[in-house]
Amino acid sequence: MAWRRGSRRGPVFEKANGWIRFCECVFYPVTRIVGRRKMLGLEHLQVPGPVLAVGNHISHLDPVYSAVFLRKSGRWPHIMAKASLWKIPVVGPILKATQQIPVERGGGRGQVGLDAAIEALHEGKLVFIYPDGTISRDPEHWPMRPRPGVAALALSVPDLRVVPVAIWGTQEIVPPYAGKFRPWPRKDVIVAAGPPVPLDDLRGMEHDTRVVRDASIRIMTAVRDLLAEIRDEPAPVEFYDPKKAERMAKRAAGS
Repeated sequence: MAWRRGSRRGPVFEKANGWIRFCECVFYPVTRIVGRRKMLGLEHLQVPGPVLAVGNHISHLDPVYSAVFLRKSGRWPHIMAKASLWKIPVVGPILKATQQIPVERGGGRGQVGLDAAIEALHEGKLVFIYPDGTISRDPEHWPMRPRPGVAALALSVPDLRVVPVAIWGTQEIVPPYAGKFRPWPRKDVIVAAGPPVPLDDLRGMEHDTRVVRDASIRIMTAVRDLLAEIRDEPAPVEFYDPKKAERMAKRAAGS
């Protein structure tokens, strides 16, 4: 793919409130200091109307770099994140003021977050989601098997642009699950967007279990392939499935 860098004030620039501008003042320089930031393919986001951006998740730093990347496109990002973050002092009020989207986990409560995201898309906004729902547990940091929520969003709005976004390098600064903050020596952090995922054939069908599964896999495959491109290495054929891995580990322990 021939990469080109997009302009912050490109074809579309959405004016933001004071809290978004405050976050720009904080996170723009921070993401440059913590890592050597490279942002590619912004033109895929610099379009009017609803956009669903879909990304891989490899570090607790990802939302910061992803938010900066999305805002650099000129759009106002509305990121779906676990609702518990809204209960943290300072963080919670900022998330609310910048109109991010809380998602409850378990017991079917996630539908509230999906409904809020669908409403935002119908209003022509840019929504960002991690389809695997959490930081990847794949030993090589590849995307995991996606959850069906991403398909519910992708198929909810006619002519919705679904844009894959891949990030690489943040796992070296804040390793997932058991890592310490390691900013030095500075590392490259690459965030890239790719061409929209074609879904028109699935939108015209009844959204049954098979269609939802096919849409989810197609979207996550685009993210995985984009990640393989910026990593410059082949991607695995199958997505990592934590439940399957746990079953295999238990089977091996019992043998």
